[in-house]
Amino acid sequence: MVQEISHVNSQNNKYIIPNHRTSEGKKELNVQANVKTKNGKKLKVKALVDSRCTHTGIDEQLVKDKRIQTKPINFSFEVFNADGTKNGKMTKVAPLEIKINGYKKTLEAAVMNLDGTDMFLGHD
Repeated sequence: MVQEISHVNSQNNKYIIPNHRTSEGKKELNVQANVKTKNGKKLKVKALVDSRCTHTGIDEQLVKDKRIQTKPINFSFEVFNADGTKNGKMTKVAPLEIKINGYKKTLEAAVMNLDGTDMFLGHD
């Protein structure tokens, strides 16, 4: 079963992602993830595990560069960095199968600007 983004669990349709630029001096947990796209492409990506993210996200530049298939969602919401600055609007997702150390999950990753990080692994 694919986990779909069907709503936003936050106030005022805002989605907050961490801003790793403000995490200087703090340790981050990054993992190597094997990703399979809907159209069969297999990629190895660096993924930041972050318990503050409500959804898994994939960097929009990676999506463009690797030509990862996306699909629009029937609503949009604003995305904010952890420091309160506006990141943009989320309007599409990338259906993915993610494998990390033997664990496999199929989900839809929110496509957004992650400022050079391939993926953020969130609560979903």
